[in-house]
Amino acid sequence: MGLVLPRLYAILDAAQLGGRTLVEVCDTLLAAGVRLIQYRDKNASARVLFENGSELTERVRRASGIFILNDRADITRAVDAHGVHVGQEDLPVEMARAVVGPDYWVGYSTHTTEQVVLADQSSADYIAFGPIYATQSKDRPHPVVGLEGLARARRATRKPLVAIGGITLERVGEVMEAGADSVAVIADLLRAPDVGSRARAFLSALGESQDGGPI
Repeated sequence: MGLVLPRLYAILDAAQLGGRTLVEVCDTLLAAGVRLIQYRDKNASARVLFENGSELTERVRRASGIFILNDRADITRAVDAHGVHVGQEDLPVEMARAVVGPDYWVGYSTHTTEQVVLADQSSADYIAFGPIYATQSKDRPHPVVGLEGLARARRATRKPLVAIGGITLERVGEVMEAGADSVAVIADLLRAPDVGSRARAFLSALGESQDGGPI
């Protein structure tokens, strides 16, 4: 049996915490039942990524969750996260794999069907695809691919497919119907007045119980 992702992929973006701490938001997500969390901080030094990553890894592991570090395969190994997520401008998948080894997950961001096809032939454990909708989470976002693009991506790979980009609670149903195995969410979680309540609403909409399993 292949890799099965939790349906909600929460991205803990350090730039969108709204004055809250990483640990505070991480604990809130875990308490709500989120079991897949990626830590992303494009501006942090290696030392800060290591220190924050170590703390977050411990908390997510204690909650029996899965913790992914963005960009840095070396720090992923150093903090013993579950995996690393790389993009088109980061280390190539096979180089990231060489750093982390076979026992860690490697996720890969794609933005075109052609990139999905190449990712499908790689050792990536899962493929992220988007942006599905317009997003403000990137300084220079890629062109919107839409639900039709997501459906094409679904046909191009049998690997787990994570939809990302502008996904809100109201849109998760149509995104899953278009072929996503999981939805990555940043703004609609982190900018909510009550992050825990929003996370529980996402889990409910995706048919996942508070323990991270299907309802």
